[in-house]
Amino acid sequence: MRVLEIIPHPSIAISIFQMNDKYIVKFEAGPMEQAFKFKVEEVKGLDGLKAIVNADFIEKVRMRFNDMYLQMQSASANT
Repeated sequence: MRVLEIIPHPSIAISIFQMNDKYIVKFEAGPMEQAFKFKVEEVKGLDGLKAIVNADFIEKVRMRFNDMYLQMQSASANT
């Protein structure tokens, strides 16, 4: 797996990897991460992938991170 690109963002680390016939987009925030896999031919290359991973997509990832954080806090409070 090799890193193709790092997408700058103020609060989330966003990395694009390529492995075999797939792109993997990994988002990291604190102790949490999310990863999405896309077939290279389905997204029409790196430019097509970057068009998919737009501001709206990233905002939904950020909201999911918020839900994940709340779940972690809730779980920690119950131990």
